Amino acid sequence: MPDQKSIVSIAISTVKDAARISLNLFKIMIPVVIAVKILQELNLISWLAAPLGPVMKLVGLPGEMGLVWATALINNIYSGLIVFLSLVQDQPINAAQATVLGTMILVAHSMPVELKVVQSSGPRLCFQLFIRMAGALLMGYVLHIIYDSFDLLQGPAKVLLTPDNAAVEKTILEWAFGEIMNLVSIFGIILALLTVMKILTKLRILQAMDFILRPLLTMMGIGSKASALTVVGLTMGLSYGGGMIIHETKSGRIDKKDVFYSLTLMSLCHSIIEDTLLLMMIGGHVSGLFWGRLVFSIIIVAALVQFTRMIPESVSDKYLWGEPQKS
Repeated sequence: MPDQKSIVSIAISTVKDAARISLNLFKIMIPVVIAVKILQELNLISWLAAPLGPVMKLVGLPGEMGLVWATALINNIYSGLIVFLSLVQDQPINAAQATVLGTMILVAHSMPVELKVVQSSGPRLCFQLFIRMAGALLMGYVLHIIYDSFDLLQGPAKVLLTPDNAAVEKTILEWAFGEIMNLVSIFGIILALLTVMKILTKLRILQAMDFILRPLLTMMGIGSKASALTVVGLTMGLSYGGGMIIHETKSGRIDKKDVFYSLTLMSLCHSIIEDTLLLMMIGGHVSGLFWGRLVFSIIIVAALVQFTRMIPESVSDKYLWGEPQKS
């Protein structure tokens, strides 16, 4: 049984680790969040949506939904949903279309922030951008073909969100205060995650989880040292899992290949509970939002592992993975 001094020492060490991880994340997030806000205020996001109109039709969606995806890509899921709610009244969609749109948003959203988080751990930015955009389009197209061919989910989408409970227009000060509170909550969540991880390690629960998950993660090329953090990213989100991975990679405890495979999986499929429930509120179905996304991501990463084994490591070092950025 640890004495009082050792408990205090562990607590202080955990708080310091949480502060260090959060600071690394905030250095990435704050400039990007400000840049995205400027784009939003100048109404430049709608310009980025224009090329997505034909792409939306390819996956069975009205061209207007390109603005929804563009907003989610540049800003975040919630901003995309605000745009969706303003359009869906005049452009109703069925449940299959809501699932396709929701799944594409889940695979590729908040790109400026999330890509920067991933890049800071070593994976190459261009490939991560490609895999998420291509993955979202391929996933949307596959779901569209399945639902359309088998006449599934063709009834009207049941939209449970309303503009009132989704969000309201904010002043710059309200926005800034909200972002500060988001950063505080991120620190709180990271501190809680680190605490839980230390408790689970002490109770040997992480070791048991690793034993259960190791065959699947090994198949995808993710080593045991990254497996627990991968689970954090899948369940809690890329910023939290990615922030902890940044901390671990800079300490040299996780191999760059494990980092690459782990973060690629996290990028394609993260926040599998919270975000899935959120997109179900616009009429999306769990078959695509959860199961389709999870299975698709595992297949893609497993295929990627096989591909990287067939190409020279010098090519992988140049285009796929690298060393973490220095603070």
